[in-house]
Amino acid sequence: MATQASRFPTHDVENTPPPLTPYDAWATDPALQETLKREGAGWANGLIAKWGPVAGGEAQTLAQQANENRPKLKLFDRYGNRCDEVEFHPAYHRLMELAIEAGITSFPWRNEDKPGAHVARMGLSYLLGQGDQGTGCPTTMTYACVPSIRHSPKLAAEWLPKITAPVYDPRFIPAAQKNGLTIGMGMTEKQGGSDVRANSTKAHPLGERGNGQPYELVGHKWFFSAPMCDAFLVLAYEEAGLSCFLLPRFRPDGTRNAIRIQRLKDKLGDWSNASSEVEFQGALAFMVGDPARGVATILEMVALTRQDCMIGSSSVMRQALVQALHHTRHRKAFGKRLVEQPLMLNVLADLALESEAHLALTARISRSVDASHRDENEAAFARIGTAIGKYWVCKRCAPFVNEAQECLGGIGYVEESGMPRLYRQAPLNSIWEGSGNIQCLDVLRALAKEPATRGALFAELSSAKGGHAAYDAELERLPQELTDLEGIETRSRHLVERLAIALQASLLIRAGNSKVSDAWCASRLDGKHGQTFGTLDKSAPMQALVERAFAG
Repeated sequence: MATQASRFPTHDVENTPPPLTPYDAWATDPALQETLKREGAGWANGLIAKWGPVAGGEAQTLAQQANENRPKLKLFDRYGNRCDEVEFHPAYHRLMELAIEAGITSFPWRNEDKPGAHVARMGLSYLLGQGDQGTGCPTTMTYACVPSIRHSPKLAAEWLPKITAPVYDPRFIPAAQKNGLTIGMGMTEKQGGSDVRANSTKAHPLGERGNGQPYELVGHKWFFSAPMCDAFLVLAYEEAGLSCFLLPRFRPDGTRNAIRIQRLKDKLGDWSNASSEVEFQGALAFMVGDPARGVATILEMVALTRQDCMIGSSSVMRQALVQALHHTRHRKAFGKRLVEQPLMLNVLADLALESEAHLALTARISRSVDASHRDENEAAFARIGTAIGKYWVCKRCAPFVNEAQECLGGIGYVEESGMPRLYRQAPLNSIWEGSGNIQCLDVLRALAKEPATRGALFAELSSAKGGHAAYDAELERLPQELTDLEGIETRSRHLVERLAIALQASLLIRAGNSKVSDAWCASRLDGKHGQTFGTLDKSAPMQALVERAFAG
């Protein structure tokens, strides 16, 4: 006699992909391996390789847990004492531990004698960012604060050894009692946003004025990133003008500093990380750099965080591509695997091509950052290239992830697939650290006020001359476009987009894989491409692009 369960069999689950994780995010990415070697970090490939299984394994699981359990604000304890603490799920702390142990906050500063250290660190961040992106905010700021804090030798001697230590200590205790520290940042206020000159926060001296001296801050910050950090770089008006300050969570006597968290931001994405609004009610801080030089001082940090916006967006796109390729290699429709369907193959090849181009530009910017203190030309290229890359790479992230999401069909719209989390994350880096308009205006400002940037840019572009007819034609047009100043601000987005695509073409040509570079030049420069992904010309080497994109 049939059992109750056996009487109602409806179906067996079939034609579904096996789990992607765990996989080795390094071993399956030949483009990353080649790019790091090409940009001067090949000596670190062995060190980076060990994090590939973590990025494709443990970090993926932890990211899901951390995003399902968002940070919680604890303003008061049970007795009514003010706390101003943020509580995180253990998965987030583990992700932070992995990132800091890998060297994302400190690798270049501990290897400054080795050219390519910033490029190697880029590779580490690109890998681990494919698991979770919420750690990117505090790890980026901790890494990026070093050049700014060095403007105050006294503070640098006290803080930098622990900032650059590969140690994560999440405890809410004074910095003096910890072996590793994290650093946040607060620049924008309600009334100003990107216009930090409109800030209203005031700094009152507690004795002598000037670099390294103590002040009390009174004011607010509309975006106060990663409020659980041990200290923050902030801007406030001192008598001489807008200045930069290091603001610790605890005062030297061990009492909590007067940083009052008002609320955590209810953000579109980036759920595992906390962003906040705060008020300073006489908070102790120490001036970093010279009075009235606050913007210039903190911009040294911002230059590196903008580089990391590129890394973060490239990493998100890479993970979306991997998810799409894995799904389509195992799912069948109409008698073929999805990846074998001509139109789907076009979409996947187009995404793979775009992903590699963004990786190439991101790594090149990291090399310029790495070499900028040794080479004036590289410093000039970093100045303009970071703004170009930050605009373009970050702008492309949202449409890229959406297209990859569509490759999965309906399941790509379901939380369990992980794609909605990537899609929510995708717009963040185009907004953070200066929106698209700010980057385009920064490019124009650099070209107008720093002539060396133009020379460095075109030296970079000219090095690939002769690599493709469409590229050579664009190389002829671009100087004329930059010379025509009439309405240049209005059309600056289009101009910066073209500069970015040309830079990517130049890098891919010089990388030596003609299948990749010819496909890029033909599609992006020669008009053989539509307005959406999946519109490569039929002559493009689609199968080769897909096979290269995710090996094994």
